[in-house]
Amino acid sequence: MAIKKQYLKGKPVAKVTLSLPAEAAPKAKDVKVVGDFTSWTKGVEMKKLKSGEFKATIELPVEHTYQFRYLIDNKIWVNDWDADAYVNSGVSSEDNSVVIL
Repeated sequence: MAIKKQYLKGKPVAKVTLSLPAEAAPKAKDVKVVGDFTSWTKGVEMKKLKSGEFKATIELPVEHTYQFRYLIDNKIWVNDWDADAYVNSGVSSEDNSVVIL
């Protein structure tokens, strides 16, 4: 997994590309990124590449910290292995991934 951050000149936002490798979800048909930037609803659809990797790019305001997780096939929650940090979700014993901009 990888988190790529591209800060935009003249705009207080960054393009954040999130990746879930094929080995993290080898049989997945659908993966979404769900987090506080989506109010923990719906999620952002990730595109499945020929390699089996899933990717999504989202624009987020800078100077903030965001919590998120990946939702695989609407059943399985996983964290990003390369997150900037992890914090307790507050609703279970599991942690959320964190990206810091």
